[in-house]
Amino acid sequence: MAVTFICTLFMTLLFAASAFAKVHPRSPEVFFRNGNFEQQPNPGYIKQTRLMGKHALPNWETNGLVEYITGGPQPGGMFFPVSHGVHAVRLGNEASISQTIKVKPGTWYAIILGATRTCAQDEVLRISVPLQSGDVPLQTLYSLNGDVIAWGFKARSSFAKVTFHNPGMQEDPTCGPLLDAVAIREFYPPMPTRANLVRNPGFEEGPFPIFNSTNGVILPPKQQDLVSPLPGWIIESLKAIKFIDSNHFQVPFGKGAVELVAGRESAIAQILRTVTNKVYNLKFTVGDGRNGCHGSMMVEAFAARETLKVPFKSVGKGIFKTANFNFKAVSNRTRITFYSSFYHTKIDDYGSMCGPVLDQVIVSPVA
Repeated sequence: MAVTFICTLFMTLLFAASAFAKVHPRSPEVFFRNGNFEQQPNPGYIKQTRLMGKHALPNWETNGLVEYITGGPQPGGMFFPVSHGVHAVRLGNEASISQTIKVKPGTWYAIILGATRTCAQDEVLRISVPLQSGDVPLQTLYSLNGDVIAWGFKARSSFAKVTFHNPGMQEDPTCGPLLDAVAIREFYPPMPTRANLVRNPGFEEGPFPIFNSTNGVILPPKQQDLVSPLPGWIIESLKAIKFIDSNHFQVPFGKGAVELVAGRESAIAQILRTVTNKVYNLKFTVGDGRNGCHGSMMVEAFAARETLKVPFKSVGKGIFKTANFNFKAVSNRTRITFYSSFYHTKIDDYGSMCGPVLDQVIVSPVA
């Protein structure tokens, strides 16, 4: 009788815990400490919105003019979107915030954060860890309620000091990037196979949205494959591309894909190991993400000296098609590149850029 009562009590508690977890999910451990900035500063360390002191923001180190912002309408008629909670921080001229996190030496990571500009067109967010640094341009907004951005790095030691810095100097010293959530994701280096020379061919290893991001994740331009937030791939263009997931978009295969959102300024590439004069077949899938992106699309693919233009008529229903062509390797390294021929915007929101979806890239030797 006692055993039955204990078992029943245990199952009741287990069910209650499970139900509580569904209603009140734990914050993922991948968030930085106070990564969504909802742990508020002591009132003595804030003057209006300005943080006063190096350690005013819990779990963060601040330098320069850093503001603690509540999302929504602001004095002066501005509106600050805070999509991932209520609070955010704004980095003024030459201001920065940083946090030291524990990492695994030699491991690849992607920092995933909500970021947008607040005043000037030419705002830039500089992200750095020891021995690596990169500038993320914020002048192009890909969604009206703020973008989610991914930036990659490789850990050099057991700890990494991650710094977010506004290198700009605006007439209004408070102008600068707005950050509203910061998280991190560990990657596993993808490897090619005999059947497919492409690393991460289906984009299944990528910066999947850790917090809710119905607009996908922006991958900034000029990211090399060794530290790319999309393992194996180079974002070599002047503009970003977008990583999308099957929870929020129509993805042809698996859980991840990329959307080419900025025409010819939005290119993705990979360098393959090939055998000179050997013939290979490049096969890939294009479509639309069922996200309101309509119209005549075209994806251009390049490999060695060959190219293929793949036209695609999008009606916004998540339809896709597969194309392929042969190419002869001219050296032991072959670059494959994809970009969209045209610019597109959503049919119900002309301020949001969009484009064709690319997935399932296969390069195999021709017998």
